Amino acid sequence: MNRRLLLGAAALALLGGVGWSQLGGNQTAGAANADASDYADIDTSSIVEMTMGPEDAAVTVTEYASLTCPHCAEFHKTTFQELKRDYIDTGKVRYIYRDVFFDGAGLRGSLLARCAGPTRFFGINDLLYTRQKEWLDAKTMGDVMDNLVRIGKVAGLGEDQIVACIEDQNKAETLEAWFRQHAAADEITSTPTVVIDGQSYGNPSYAELKALLDEKLAQ
Repeated sequence: MNRRLLLGAAALALLGGVGWSQLGGNQTAGAANADASDYADIDTSSIVEMTMGPEDAAVTVTEYASLTCPHCAEFHKTTFQELKRDYIDTGKVRYIYRDVFFDGAGLRGSLLARCAGPTRFFGINDLLYTRQKEWLDAKTMGDVMDNLVRIGKVAGLGEDQIVACIEDQNKAETLEAWFRQHAAADEITSTPTVVIDGQSYGNPSYAELKALLDEKLAQ
């Protein structure tokens, strides 16, 4: 298929770092946020915030993560599953997931995750993390696009629907602006980063995260 997303100038900066070997481990977002002011006036109201748990929960946990970050994949395999079981599913915590984009592959992956709306988002997002090495096993962006089509089909989406989502130029540019605005506001410099009630705690272990949440919930 060799499909390619035709992005405007704002998103062209995200085209690097396609291959798995180029992505490395703990990624830093400093360079990506350097020109966040260029995006401050862009209307991102069309972007849906992806959340779990009750809106009136006592504590809000926001995770900033990249679909192309190996540490984020490990976080979702371990810490997030425990957080979900003990705090999100029990209604103690409202959880917000926010993408960070280091490259075009991550941006396209997010477009796929959002393709079927909020009700399917976390399931597709989890699939992308679980099969991260598979869809990032690519030499070109066209290969990434083909791999994402295959992943989307595994999730039960039709090919035409998938292609329309991952080739949506306007959505891509708006999503990039949305990422930059939030990442700048919360001073995100690496992924994954956990923010609890507005305060950043980096990438804590589950034991550390549990202690922080229990302390806040006891107040």
